[in-house]
Amino acid sequence: MRADWPQMLALNLASVRELSPLDEQRVEWIMSLTHRGLVVEDEGEMAAFALAIAPGTPYDSQNYRWFARRFGRFLYLDRIVVAAQFRRRGIATRLYDAMEAAADSFDRMVCDVNILPPNQASLAFHTARGYREVGRLRHGPEKTVALLSNELHPDTGEKDFP
Repeated sequence: MRADWPQMLALNLASVRELSPLDEQRVEWIMSLTHRGLVVEDEGEMAAFALAIAPGTPYDSQNYRWFARRFGRFLYLDRIVVAAQFRRRGIATRLYDAMEAAADSFDRMVCDVNILPPNQASLAFHTARGYREVGRLRHGPEKTVALLSNELHPDTGEKDFP
């Protein structure tokens, strides 16, 4: 997948307002921690990618660490990016379906969505999929995220968040 990194970096840069910045060294490190990574291509062009990290890694993301302090079992969706020209085609839905399937054995999928700067479309998408806000985390004066969880097996009784 190393051959995909230049396209991943370009897609990430195009959505850096909603994500955290990446460079080649950071991609390599995150990829070494990734439990599940997905790429969607269209005629040889990367249309989208998603990366998810399981608990128990040394990932330094403040959002990941917030979830790790509160949950024993989760799959953290670190980032999902769909290129602008491929949006509104159901790609994000298919990526989430696949990531939630990968999260099934962890009982919950977690992620974060910007509320400052606001990302209303993403919040609406997550709400429609059953995600609920379990916290907020401020990243300086210009960025705050809603921390979201989707309990994939709500009747199992694991209640390890406040």
